[in-house]
Amino acid sequence: MDAQPGLSLGLNAHISSPVSSHSATLTDNSFSFPIPNPSVPWQQLLVDEDYKPLDKLKHEEEEEEEEEEDDDDDDDVDQEEEEEEEEEEEEGGIIDEEEEQEQKEQERKQHQTINFMGRSFPVKRRHIEGSESYFPSKRFAEDSNSNSNSNSTVEGRKASVLSWGNQPLGIADPEIFEIMEKEKKRQFKGIELIASENFVCKAVMEALGSHLTNKYSEGMPGNKYYTGNQHIDQLEFLCCERALVAFDLDPNKWGVNVQPYSCTSANFAVYTGLLHPGDRIMGMDSASGGHLSHGYYTMSGKKVSAASIFFETMPYKVNHLTGYIDYEKLEEKAMDFRPKILICGGSSYPREWDYGKFRMIADKCGAVLMCDMAHVSGLVAAKEVASPFDYCDIVTSTTHKSLRGPRGGIVFYRRGAKPRKPGHVHYHGDDVNYDFEEKINFALYPSLQGGPHNNHIAALAVALKQVATPEYKAYMQQVKKNAQALASALLKRKCRLVTDGTDNHLLLWDLTALGLNDRNYEKVCEACHITLNKCAIYGSTSPGGVRIGTPAMTSRGCVEEDFETIADFLLKAAQITSSIVQREHAKPFKDFVKNLQINKDISNLRNQVEAFSSRFAMPGFDF
Repeated sequence: MDAQPGLSLGLNAHISSPVSSHSATLTDNSFSFPIPNPSVPWQQLLVDEDYKPLDKLKHEEEEEEEEEEDDDDDDDVDQEEEEEEEEEEEEGGIIDEEEEQEQKEQERKQHQTINFMGRSFPVKRRHIEGSESYFPSKRFAEDSNSNSNSNSTVEGRKASVLSWGNQPLGIADPEIFEIMEKEKKRQFKGIELIASENFVCKAVMEALGSHLTNKYSEGMPGNKYYTGNQHIDQLEFLCCERALVAFDLDPNKWGVNVQPYSCTSANFAVYTGLLHPGDRIMGMDSASGGHLSHGYYTMSGKKVSAASIFFETMPYKVNHLTGYIDYEKLEEKAMDFRPKILICGGSSYPREWDYGKFRMIADKCGAVLMCDMAHVSGLVAAKEVASPFDYCDIVTSTTHKSLRGPRGGIVFYRRGAKPRKPGHVHYHGDDVNYDFEEKINFALYPSLQGGPHNNHIAALAVALKQVATPEYKAYMQQVKKNAQALASALLKRKCRLVTDGTDNHLLLWDLTALGLNDRNYEKVCEACHITLNKCAIYGSTSPGGVRIGTPAMTSRGCVEEDFETIADFLLKAAQITSSIVQREHAKPFKDFVKNLQINKDISNLRNQVEAFSSRFAMPGFDF
């Protein structure tokens, strides 16, 4: 039979027509069957073949009335009145019949089925109190077409959008709002010493929480997959320009991609773009201060990092006596291993990197020299530490640590002509020009990521504009001064620091000299509202160190004398940890953590920490 207008189920289905013995079968992912009257629920039509639609019944009544008028032309007024009464009674009967059919529909609802792919499935429709039929009645259609009701419908739609689209968070989701307020309070009243964390300004927050999150913009700027990206392109071009300016780079010699979701994403994009699976990578060992994204596997051989899963990785280490990188052993390993990519940079190395020596080793073994400057990028931009751009082929970074930007990543790559260096072996690109740009960009999109986060790119552009200012340079100078002041204060208190100090924004405190476990100490500090993180210490058979950074509290206005006070807090936390361990050494770690909340010494120190921290302003919001 020919297809008739009806209900589309969006399925390949077979169903018997309610008005014909033929069946309608379609296999194009659509399905329709005739609905004589939209005011009658479609389930009723499936089960009641004797049912006559309301409009058909009215049509029969009109024919009967016309016949009566032809036969009784000479009837008087009384006869007409009688006919009108009879007509009203018939209409009443129709209404009764309609009510009866609705009752039948309710009774038979549980037994209705649809034959789909040779199997019968029940048709269930949940009744919602006060809800209208899926197919509106004629009366509803007529009413909805009136001007007054049309206007009210438009206003209703507007009100509906406003009701969900313009509510503040506290009204739209009080539960999430309450959690966020608690986190705001924690940040304000605590001392933040995690070296990889910082506080952003209000302008960065505004850009990050903006309407730019609505737009999809897959692809590179100027070549997006979707239309409507003219302003997004302008934004991304500006962010790239500011990134090059912030690090004083020549755009003819360096390119940049600001789309990575994180520095780990940026690192893996470099590997994906330049290497084949199974190619070799060499980076710093995690216990020596390296990062997992440079390759890591456990002592048992389990591959933890994706870099180690998809590529072959070999770590280099620091000297176990000094804590400094052993460049002689590094060169020896590199010449034996012959990595395609040699990585400098780490997440917990407190000293300068000798990029010149890395360049020499990379050239000897024919490797691409890559730097992950995630932790020191702000210091590099402010020219407070050595710059990897003078020696490296590729430089990656996070954007939220010392740069004080939103959480994300960035990757820089050399472009243009290569410098001629006789006697050096090059395995990357041709002999004339670098070929990193196309490979890395393609690896980011479409190989690894989808659309970039435009709100993040806007917030990063805001942060990079600040990085290029004299005020930011002064901030990074203070970060270094505070780190050195904290290191000196701890050393004066007979604490052992890896390499006996720092050249950047972080320091490593070896707790093994105090007989402490880093996990216990970390939890005690957290209970006192001091946040730092445990880390491995080279040459140690068990974890025993904590990493401490100064950027976050410097952003709140702390100076050298404030970090003297912080050093006292840290030492008091160590003394509390030692006393608790001696008293409860046999208890499980779970019980150790649970009992911290009722410890009076911890409560007293927490009050001191909160009183100290509350003296300083919080960037981005008032509390």
